[in-house]
Amino acid sequence: MQNSNANKKQSFLGGAAVLALATAVVKLIGAFYKIPIQHVIGNDGYSYFNTAYAIYNVLLMIATTGLPVAMSRMIAEATTQQDPLQIRRVYDAAKRLFLSVGLAGSLFMALLCVPLADFMGQRNAWFPILCLSPAVLLLCLSSVNRGFFQGQGDMRPTSISQVLEALCKLLIGLGLAMVVMYFFRRNGLETTLPDGRPFPKGSEAAAALSRAHAFAAGGAIIGVTLGCGLAAFYLYRLVRKTETYSLVAAAEEAQAGESTTRKLLKIAVPITLGAAGLQLITLVDTAVYMMRLKNAAGFSQEAADDLKGIYDYCQTIFNMPAAFITSIVVAVIPALTEQITMKNRKGERVIADSAFRVMALVASPCAVGLAVLSRPIYALLAKHTPESLNIATPLLAVLGICAFFNAVVLVSNSIMQSHGDVTVPVTNMLIGGIIKIIVSFVLVGNPEINILGAAIGTVICYASISILNLVSMAKRKYPVSLTRTVLKPVIASLIMGAGAALARRLLEGMGLSNAPVTLGSIAVGGVLYVILVLALRVITREDCTLLPKGDKIAKLLHIS
Repeated sequence: MQNSNANKKQSFLGGAAVLALATAVVKLIGAFYKIPIQHVIGNDGYSYFNTAYAIYNVLLMIATTGLPVAMSRMIAEATTQQDPLQIRRVYDAAKRLFLSVGLAGSLFMALLCVPLADFMGQRNAWFPILCLSPAVLLLCLSSVNRGFFQGQGDMRPTSISQVLEALCKLLIGLGLAMVVMYFFRRNGLETTLPDGRPFPKGSEAAAALSRAHAFAAGGAIIGVTLGCGLAAFYLYRLVRKTETYSLVAAAEEAQAGESTTRKLLKIAVPITLGAAGLQLITLVDTAVYMMRLKNAAGFSQEAADDLKGIYDYCQTIFNMPAAFITSIVVAVIPALTEQITMKNRKGERVIADSAFRVMALVASPCAVGLAVLSRPIYALLAKHTPESLNIATPLLAVLGICAFFNAVVLVSNSIMQSHGDVTVPVTNMLIGGIIKIIVSFVLVGNPEINILGAAIGTVICYASISILNLVSMAKRKYPVSLTRTVLKPVIASLIMGAGAALARRLLEGMGLSNAPVTLGSIAVGGVLYVILVLALRVITREDCTLLPKGDKIAKLLHIS
């Protein structure tokens, strides 16, 4: 049994490693996309870009949150039981559901793009919303095929499709945004006053520039939509090569297929309602803080758009650690479901402990690093003025803290869902979302706090969900030890943060520019973190043996 546990842990960590590597590549490509895109379309254009994404994410949660989890669990069970016919039933049932929901979501965004933009308080966002609408259907088609492979423990198709999607977004999306802005400039659009200063907020020139930025944001989003199409085509061709592609045609299988569909929906619907509910609350929260910025805090439409653009860019940086944690979530559900199906309690603990430890190893240094280096990181990555940098610094620091709680929520949700506990995560997320709206309404309306109130609401939201999830897991006695898996990485990260902050002060005192100060501080923090992880024995020899040439790595690093 010990060898079996080790093999399952290796399978889980191997799948997570494949996805993490793909995520690193995708994030690198994304950096070459999102950093210059903000320079091309400005803070207001970036806010339109993210308004379209906020609506898209709600529909995406409805379409792709519960069904992939249900599909992954059911395929993992069928794989463990060596039942290829059931794998085929699950795939066919999920495909029909994904296609229906995806088509409805795309039509909803396309036909209601103008009313949706008005609801969000940003009329100029209608074109980006329209451009993004086909992506709902395309990503649904990708999701059903990704779930087919993930349920069988094969993470490579998901990884390759994500890289293809990111490359298309970079090459086509960024190119189209630049072409659109070039077209407007050729036709007499001015982007600044003659002395280089920005146009006054509320002026006709500022409004004309915002409209141009909205069309450029739409061009950037067309690259995203085409990337989704390329990924969907690649995965479709890959599934066609497998024997399980063809529909179950035998008449005697009809009732079994209906039963499979009902079981999929029984698992998927509560998860979907919770995730979609949280995204819907986030959408309402955006509308609320935009209203409060303009009405209670007294900002003009253009100024509110700018503040939202800065906040959205900080959220983009904040979401980077979460992308790596998603790799753990995708891998943990089929691996843990397999152990639960086999009634292997020790195997459950091995997988759950590994998931939390890897989460803490990744999320805690990212959270502390963003919190203590928020100003130089934003200055390095974003197009900014002294005013926007002063606004972004506390925003990114607060969201940095939230990155850790967000990671805890993602992993704890996946563990509860693997055990079939789908309603408690839903309830906890909805409670956190309501808290977020209340905090945003109260704080954003204060002119001294304004957009920072939205960030504070976000961190309180995810901290509340984290506490509720961990209490729920403790009551159900799920086999996981937080003190053994999370405490040491957090301690190492806090010490690392102090070292990085000290390095920043020393480098700034030497008169260096921001780029070497930021990169130097990150390098010092990274080296210190690795030393602390080894000194505190966060990584064991068993962990190393799961890596290629792991014995040599353990020997080299003196890990016993």
